[in-house]
Amino acid sequence: MSDVVLELPDALRADLKEPMGRLYTDSAALLADAGDPLVAVGDIVTYHLLEAGRVPDVAFVDERTKRSAVDAAVSAAIEGFDRRVSVSNPAATLTRALLVAMRDALDGDGTTLVDVDGEEDLAALPAVLAIPDGGSVVYGQPDEGMVLVTPDDATRERVRSLLDRMDGDTEAALEAVR
Repeated sequence: MSDVVLELPDALRADLKEPMGRLYTDSAALLADAGDPLVAVGDIVTYHLLEAGRVPDVAFVDERTKRSAVDAAVSAAIEGFDRRVSVSNPAATLTRALLVAMRDALDGDGTTLVDVDGEEDLAALPAVLAIPDGGSVVYGQPDEGMVLVTPDDATRERVRSLLDRMDGDTEAALEAVR
């Protein structure tokens, strides 16, 4: 069983629908605006960045999109990373394993693909707090495109507030990504 640190309550789901950054449909335009390091959350986002010629520094994938399996071609194209780490992270949660993998990947050299058994969607939240100034997080906005977040104080405060309202140990989650 995974060590769940935070769990998303149903009441908070609506708050996550509002994009935390600018919405893009063109990968090249997004990459022109993205900072370094670059964290990608989601199979389709990672696929598009790779197709545009950029291996994210850290990418979280679960081989699913909108609750269905990704196409085999998408899965096969997600390659070229220096390291691959597998973690368990049930839907609507953040586990210690996912948070530690994120911190280790950002602190390490090279690129890391984090293969999530479960769901990777919420990884964007701690990623916003974990990346250094100038870095970017990209995640998918279903049926709309990709959201580029280059965190500033206001964005980080919004994420802290969301994490505070989740069920579980917010301090442990924050400590894991510091």
